Amino acid sequence: MKITCGIDWSERHHDIALVDEHGDLVAKRRIPENVDGFGELLTMLAEAGDTPENPIPVAIETPRGLLVAALRATGRTIYPINPMAVARYRERYSPSGKKSDHLDAMVLANILRTDARLHRPLPDDSELVRSIAVLARACQDATWRRTRASNELRSLLREYYPAMLEAAALRSGSLTSTTARALLQLAPTPTAAAKLSKARITAALRRIGRKREVEEFANELQAALRQPHLRQDPLVEDAMGVQALRLLATLNAECDSVDQLATATEDAFRRHPDHHVITSFPGLGDQSGARLLGEIGDDRARFSDARSLKAFAGSAPVTRASGRSQVITHRRVKNDRLAGVGFTWAFAALTASPGARIHYDRRRQHANDRHAAALRHLFNRFLGCLYHCLQHGIPFDETTAFPTPATAVT
Repeated sequence: MKITCGIDWSERHHDIALVDEHGDLVAKRRIPENVDGFGELLTMLAEAGDTPENPIPVAIETPRGLLVAALRATGRTIYPINPMAVARYRERYSPSGKKSDHLDAMVLANILRTDARLHRPLPDDSELVRSIAVLARACQDATWRRTRASNELRSLLREYYPAMLEAAALRSGSLTSTTARALLQLAPTPTAAAKLSKARITAALRRIGRKREVEEFANELQAALRQPHLRQDPLVEDAMGVQALRLLATLNAECDSVDQLATATEDAFRRHPDHHVITSFPGLGDQSGARLLGEIGDDRARFSDARSLKAFAGSAPVTRASGRSQVITHRRVKNDRLAGVGFTWAFAALTASPGARIHYDRRRQHANDRHAAALRHLFNRFLGCLYHCLQHGIPFDETTAFPTPATAVT
């Protein structure tokens, strides 16, 4: 008898349902989120015929968490089902709109009973690549938080301290630079900036590690801070200065997080066997390559062909046809993190690969693609090359990837 398992998970407990090949309920139980609860789950599965040679597959609405990690360690196949898909399946089993945790567990079990072939199981990635995925995503999240903190601080400075924004922009700088943050720490208000001496600016530049043209840069910063601007009332200005220092503390913490997570991500990525293949592609460095590897994993059987990988990344177009109407457009349901890496990868490759530049220009001029569409098409081309290179363990080759003679587009 074929048994499938569905788990409706929550923060404190999980509802388990086992159904047979006819859709009849075999067993159900609610287990707590602890070791004892996991033991109860294994007992349920064993009583239903679970064996190491023929483990019962499990469907659950999340691909992460302690329960998923424990189930992965047992070696069974795990199917993470999108909650939106589960909601559509629920209408099949409950037309009245009835919903309960037990019903959701049964729906998940029945999804595997009827449509397991249509859903992708959790990939059999190595422990190293799963750690890279954690670090790469954490670094990306920290980068987004740093940008948000920087924008919030910039909005405040615009209201009372435009001179600091001008000083931060000197020599192609920004508020996230160590120079701008050290300068704002010294002079959080225009009043304090007017009293700031060149010696204190010079000392601050040396503390953050600047060694070249320190005196000249200090003169530029002092001149920028002393430019006349409109001012707030003194008490209001002081209050905004206190607020700016608190926002600066948040920005400093996020900048440190980005630096430390980036270092940890790159160190882990360099230890992976696929490092030399991924970084051989133009436009991919250690940071972007780690994000790419973390999203696609190293399970070679995860994607049956390059088209599957392109669909997962959202670079392949999707066709919507009905009667005489047919529309070809870009995918909206995709791995957003992988698609984000692809955009920066394709953009960076424009200056690193002559073939990529020719390909982009042709899409822009002859296919009338806009910038984003041309980059997405280039990313799609690169993914096909990446799939082939990873399957065969060979580095990227420019002449193989872009065999057309590199002729300038006029």
